[in-house]
Amino acid sequence: MRRKLVVGNWKMHGSQELVHSLLTGLQAQATQGDFADTAVCPPAVFLAQAATLLTDGRIALGAQNVSQHEQGAYTGEVSAPMLAELGCRYVIIGHSERRALFAETDALIAEKFIAAQAAGLTPILCLGESLQQRESGQALAFVAEQLTAIIDKVGIAAFDKAVLAYEPIWAIGTGVTASPEQAQAVHQHLRAVLAQYSEPAAVALQILYGGSANAANAALLFAQPDIDGALVGGASLKVDDFSVICRAAQSSN
Repeated sequence: MRRKLVVGNWKMHGSQELVHSLLTGLQAQATQGDFADTAVCPPAVFLAQAATLLTDGRIALGAQNVSQHEQGAYTGEVSAPMLAELGCRYVIIGHSERRALFAETDALIAEKFIAAQAAGLTPILCLGESLQQRESGQALAFVAEQLTAIIDKVGIAAFDKAVLAYEPIWAIGTGVTASPEQAQAVHQHLRAVLAQYSEPAAVALQILYGGSANAANAALLFAQPDIDGALVGGASLKVDDFSVICRAAQSSN
């Protein structure tokens, strides 16, 4: 049975004070033993500080982005080996904001996926459609194309050590959330696409929901058979809200 995973994507938010208060607060909540598997992804400049606070293993560390290059003259970039050395377990790949704001293509995302795994990191591959694509009935076809573009580059075996995150672009940061039924339909479709390559891979892979998951809707989302957790944005910056989501995930395990 797939375990639930909850990942907090802090995006470009934070300070040294916030990192300390958030992580000490979350760890205090996690000691009660009713958290699902949990990870946080602070901005890169705070990863080292976060690593010094996350020493007991209850909460894993992740990064929000990674270079496709291992080293070299790439000013401003951070490589996968650097992230691994800091203690990162996960890295978010292909977030819609990276695709839209920084013109990341499927080909580049596949390169980052490969680089992350080569350094021992677990990539969290993000997929999702725009409002226009959903309203025109293209949502399922579009996310399937995004997924197959990566599978065709990296191979289905690579997904044994990966996580998917379905993030409907129209629901990110808007306060609008896909209904549990809408989210389940896409998750089920993604699993069906995976099954065309490998049934065992499709059954085993964790697929997270990443569109404005919050304390109010988490339990309903996690009750769906193909939703294996959440990639959480704004709510991950609030100890109480994020803790509610982690407990809801654990309750549905």
